[in-house]
Amino acid sequence: MTPNGRKYSKSHEWVKFEGDSAVVGITDHAQKALGDITFVEKPQIRRTVKQGAECGVIESVKAASDIFAPVSGTISEFNTALESNPAAINNDPYGEGWIMKLTGVETDDLDNLMDADQYDAMMKDS
Repeated sequence: MTPNGRKYSKSHEWVKFEGDSAVVGITDHAQKALGDITFVEKPQIRRTVKQGAECGVIESVKAASDIFAPVSGTISEFNTALESNPAAINNDPYGEGWIMKLTGVETDDLDNLMDADQYDAMMKDS
């Protein structure tokens, strides 16, 4: 079941607001498709990204996959725990496995994202 309280992109990223920051990660579906995650590229801190832009890479035993910004903003933080434990994404993609935080988010971008029910419906149809 996809958690509520977040917005989801068609490219399987999620975003959740905590104060003035937006926390970003990948969905449970995405981590399962990737398999055992072995490396997460640290995004460039203070880099401004537009919605849909590539902002990082996740590598697994199966493949490498780009991470796309679900909303526009400035990358303010990277989950450094992933440097020594990238498998946290496999174990807890919606919690300890978060990837980065954005500030200065363009909230209008949320209109282009799905809620949990819409994301689940998209996955059911695929």
